[in-house]
Amino acid sequence: MLLAMNLFLDSFWRALVYSLRPRVIALSFLPLILMVVLSGGLVYFFWEQSVQAVQVWLGELALLESLMRWLESVGAGNLRSVVAPLVLLMLTLPAIIILSLLAVASLMTPSLVSLVAERRFPRLERRHGGTFWRGLLFALGTSLLAALALVVSMPLWLIPPLVVVLPPLVWGWLTYRVMAYDTLAEHASREERAELLRRHRLWMLGIGILTGYLGAAPGLIWAVGAMAIVFAPLLVPLAIWIYTFVFAFSSLWFAHFCLAALTALRAEAAAVPAAVIPLAASPAPATSDTPTLPDAPHADDQPHA
Repeated sequence: MLLAMNLFLDSFWRALVYSLRPRVIALSFLPLILMVVLSGGLVYFFWEQSVQAVQVWLGELALLESLMRWLESVGAGNLRSVVAPLVLLMLTLPAIIILSLLAVASLMTPSLVSLVAERRFPRLERRHGGTFWRGLLFALGTSLLAALALVVSMPLWLIPPLVVVLPPLVWGWLTYRVMAYDTLAEHASREERAELLRRHRLWMLGIGILTGYLGAAPGLIWAVGAMAIVFAPLLVPLAIWIYTFVFAFSSLWFAHFCLAALTALRAEAAAVPAAVIPLAASPAPATSDTPTLPDAPHADDQPHA
């Protein structure tokens, strides 16, 4: 327990220092460029139609319509025009987070793991227990499960304590599952990865949850309300870059933790006492069913002349 705690804290500080390296910061712009281009294309082709669809959906909610009429009566009717775009931003936020995680996992994690391995574990053998395509399929399947969990749990977000607990738990579980596979895919065998997950599952989940709470920070950008719509062209790329940087830090944390744990696991396996290693088969003792030759006569048994 103490060893795992030391490994947890040591990997945290190392990841924090590594995340400030120019190489890491430069790599974080690759997912940012991809996400900005993708989100820009979606906004250009589908934003107006999506806002209109949300306006129609909100108009069918009697309670919200009554609230809008009351706001108009007190002179705040202009809020009606920003409610639909703001709701649309909130609905697309989970998709932005998931896509940012997948972009980091595919574009940054292999390079970050190589960076950690080169500087800290240059002699660590690569046993290739996973492949890029298998990891990508695993990440996509896990992301779908996380998205389903978010949708199912949304009614519980209306309960004040749960709104700050459930989403980070889901993001933490998703981060843990994706990053644990990707950081061990190159160096660990399948058996070693399974053993490390068995031993350190809770610690890895803790890393995922803590980074999940860090990933919730960009959500504060949208707390400015109506101003978020005005400055959306600037705020959206900023939020995407923050998500990218948080997931890059998460990738470094997992890399330091997992590779150090893998090194300890192999050292433990190499230190198995020689007494437990099977010895070469020794000759079977003679039994009553085994014919034996008579002993050669001793010199004292010969008749004297």
